[in-house]
Amino acid sequence: MKKSLILLQLFLCFNVFSQTNERTLILMEKGSNLPIEGAIVVVLKTKQVLMSNSEGKVIFELKGGSNVKVTHSSYLPLVIKWTSLNLPENVVYLNSKLNTLDDIVVTKQHPQEIIKELVNNSIKRLNVPARLKAYSREFFKLNGNYAYFNDGLINFQLYKDQKKVKSVLLVEQNRSFGLVDDEISTDLLGYNLNISMEKYYVFTALRPLLDEKSRKKYNYLVKVYPLNQEYNEITAIPLEGTTELLDDFKIVYDVKRKLIIEINAEVSPITLANLKEDTSKGAKNIIRSVFKTNYRIDAENYYLISSKEEINYEVNTGNETKNIEVLNNLVTTNFNIQNYTYKESDVFKDKTLFNIKNSILTEYWNVSGLTPTTKELEIINKITKSF
Repeated sequence: MKKSLILLQLFLCFNVFSQTNERTLILMEKGSNLPIEGAIVVVLKTKQVLMSNSEGKVIFELKGGSNVKVTHSSYLPLVIKWTSLNLPENVVYLNSKLNTLDDIVVTKQHPQEIIKELVNNSIKRLNVPARLKAYSREFFKLNGNYAYFNDGLINFQLYKDQKKVKSVLLVEQNRSFGLVDDEISTDLLGYNLNISMEKYYVFTALRPLLDEKSRKKYNYLVKVYPLNQEYNEITAIPLEGTTELLDDFKIVYDVKRKLIIEINAEVSPITLANLKEDTSKGAKNIIRSVFKTNYRIDAENYYLISSKEEINYEVNTGNETKNIEVLNNLVTTNFNIQNYTYKESDVFKDKTLFNIKNSILTEYWNVSGLTPTTKELEIINKITKSF
């Protein structure tokens, strides 16, 4: 009788749990207990791709039994059995691949030539034609206050046209909330989705380093990537005293495959301090500029997995100076080399999701691939409840 009772309790627990598809992972570094941001989580059965936020958190739906694989360039990969994900929040620890050596790489090639080779090879290897399903999320701040928010599920169909990478956008679902100041041009609101993939796939962000004149503007350094011995890292820092708006660059690349894994570009406070303020009407004075992209190598496939762009500037409208900040995240949730079937009327031709009517069919943001942090969720809820 006692044995039967235990079996009944186990059955009831499993039955209740099986009806709840949502799973939560919190990824932590073993030893330090610090959260791991930017880890790629793949549900192996459905091939759904997710990314951990700054709290190390990933929330997703698990329909049926499927193991989950976690990878990060700085940590050993881990496969998690779905039967072990049985708590409201499942803490998972990853072992670091930390290489304590900070080795400078001596090379006959100038680092600029290495970057050119990496860009050319990476463009050739990126899968095109292909399609990416991506989750896009954007916050807009006006004078320091969160004033607008939008997100959406977007299908990007990538193809080549006369050796240029082009994209067709199909918006599957979206939502936008907030008030926008009428005096601010819509061109200033948000990043242009119709050119985002095109610039990520031809590495537009690295063009300043490909100019021959850049050798006289930057200090270059090549070293072993401190978090993974299979990668090298190239840094390009503007020379001291520069008066141009130049980014600090960091490029992480796979040494054997000669493929770009990560790009970071950010204008440093030192560079910003040396810039002369433009007080003319309509002028934009940069306060902060951040750009980051990550690419994934999966067997023979190579594609964009995430991007992060932030811009903060002051604009002189004539009557006053306004502070504008836009924060954009995009994560690829599904990759496929097949083409979409679509009608021309389905194609999204606008620049941002700000200007189109909301289309909410499901709570897609809960399985978007990018879980909001506690602070971000608080902001989203505050804005959406206001309208």
